[in-house]
Amino acid sequence: MKILLLGEYSNVHNTLAQALRHLGHEVLLVSDGDSWKDYPRDIDVKRGKGLFAGLRLWIKIMCLLHKFRGYDIVQLINPVFFDLKAERHYALYKYLKKHNRKVVLGAFGMDYYWAKVNTTEMPLRYSDFNIGKKLRTDEAALLVSREYLNTPKGDLCKYIADDCDGIIAGLYEYWVTYSALHDKTEYIPYPIDCSKSIYYDRLIKETDYPKIFIGISRGRSEYKGTDIMLKAMQDLQKKYHDRFELTVAEGIPYEQYSTMLDASDVILDQLYSYTPAMNALLAMSKGIVVVGGGEEENYEILDEKELRPIINVLPTYQSVYDELERIILHPELLNGLKHDSIKYICKHHDMMKVAKKYVAFYNKTLKDV
Repeated sequence: MKILLLGEYSNVHNTLAQALRHLGHEVLLVSDGDSWKDYPRDIDVKRGKGLFAGLRLWIKIMCLLHKFRGYDIVQLINPVFFDLKAERHYALYKYLKKHNRKVVLGAFGMDYYWAKVNTTEMPLRYSDFNIGKKLRTDEAALLVSREYLNTPKGDLCKYIADDCDGIIAGLYEYWVTYSALHDKTEYIPYPIDCSKSIYYDRLIKETDYPKIFIGISRGRSEYKGTDIMLKAMQDLQKKYHDRFELTVAEGIPYEQYSTMLDASDVILDQLYSYTPAMNALLAMSKGIVVVGGGEEENYEILDEKELRPIINVLPTYQSVYDELERIILHPELLNGLKHDSIKYICKHHDMMKVAKKYVAFYNKTLKDV
């Protein structure tokens, strides 16, 4: 099968591409490396800087179009799959539809349905936009909703979601928000490279001085709740300064980030999530305990009955503070959670298992008339 992957979020497409190639498929990955994260890709379409950056990128993509034809499957990371205005994407999408067999859309992150459903129907107890039945009123959440509701980006998302041949949701939350399109939507877990997980499992040792790590995304700290998590951590540091070590990483390339992460026992993940995303899943594959989204719905959609490796927190300062204090005072709890984290990832997110699910979805989509 010939597969074209367009765009990147947190190494999803790069990891998937590796696994699909191992299965014998021909894959071309075209992306900007997810901006400053700089993930590997076959063709780079990173937008430059300056007054005519968008025009230069448009011209580059026009020159590349002949390479984007003749594929069995084209998978878009998002309705906005290049760093161009939404209006530019209609012509690109129609070209891809015309010159390839099937086009699949990823429900992997921010888009119209994520913003619209969580600000109106509110099917989740909490999200990036709501706490219970109340909308978040902080500027970060409002800014993101304004970007997708009644805007060209929102219109593009609705158009592609309605017209494409299939939709793959990478998290439980995204699957829920695409409920109106469930007839063409399937949940498939994110892929993680587990090839070194056995090695990490053997390295796990008891610790009485936990090393706790938090990564801050540029401009998204308040939106993702890492500002609250960091505040709880800093307050605990004042109280228990000699009981743990805190490392904060912000706006660094993936390779450097990964090296810093490897030295940690615990990672603080997104506050408003039900489920661990790529950042947390990668950490878990290395035997690092995640404090973040681990609601029961996450385990139910995976049909996981036993493993509960994630330290789930509610989207409040006090919940984060209490759970972290428990870890600091009882670091012996971490050992079992570390081993269970690796088991969980290898069971549900191993990139080879996940890639086979993608292939099954692709084949089903190709057979649909």
